[in-house]
Amino acid sequence: KPGQEDLPCRPLIQNWGYEDLLAAGIVDPAKVTRSALQNAASIAGMVLTTECIVADLPEKKEAAPAAPGGGMGGDFDY
Repeated sequence: KPGQEDLPCRPLIQNWGYEDLLAAGIVDPAKVTRSALQNAASIAGMVLTTECIVADLPEKKEAAPAAPGGGMGGDFDY
């Protein structure tokens, strides 16, 4: 942004190097870090659950045999 050239903390892309983030004053808020870890765990759990559901496909069953044909109705065993 204009007017911020004299700030002590600049993005690492400008000098293409590494620097100690704590010494540079760049600190993650605890709430942001906690939210990121909770979201990552939630996504990992969903991936594991989805993989199990997709892996357990139902087995194909063969069709039942046809019913026997009906007769004339006169040969009952009484």
